[in-house]
Amino acid sequence: MQFNLPTYLTLLRILLIPVLVALFYLPWSAAHAASAVVFTVAALTDWLDGYLARRLGLTTRFGAFLDPVADKLMVAVTLVLIVQADPSPLVAVSASVIIGREITISALREWMAEIGQRKKVEVSRLGKWKTTAQMVAIILLLLGMDLWRQPMQNAGQVLLFVAAVMTLWSMGIYLRAALPSLSDHREGLTSQPPINRLSPSESVRE
Repeated sequence: MQFNLPTYLTLLRILLIPVLVALFYLPWSAAHAASAVVFTVAALTDWLDGYLARRLGLTTRFGAFLDPVADKLMVAVTLVLIVQADPSPLVAVSASVIIGREITISALREWMAEIGQRKKVEVSRLGKWKTTAQMVAIILLLLGMDLWRQPMQNAGQVLLFVAAVMTLWSMGIYLRAALPSLSDHREGLTSQPPINRLSPSESVRE
């Protein structure tokens, strides 16, 4: 494993998760706003580590693996906290769609990497817009628990719903791009001649 500045920033993002959770449950009037600040710092490191890795030529296999893991952990944990604090149907459904999509696409990308077709499901521009929308929505929802409650909550809920719609849209694009490769691979498996299995008596005669 190679460690460099982008990798350390990614590790910092993972280490910020328990900090965010601890702040979220502190008996303090600005606890949720403090959580929003931590989440914002994590979101900025997400952009910064990718920028530095590309700009300085510091991309590594370990970093490429760790970066999406850190992102998904931070988003999933924070969405669970938000749903627990505000179990409204709109927030719960939107959060479920976003987390479910991340699990599905992660499995799809792993499978496509196994068959050498990983580039077909790389992050698209729509995926980046979706990520931006959900990050801003989460920050608004966290802030809205302490500051300007109704306007912030309403804006955060609407934007989270928009992010969920974009999530489904981008997932459809990835699945459509991957479907030919998945079908071809399956046909390749089924087209192989069956293995002749000898009975015990035949194997003895051999």
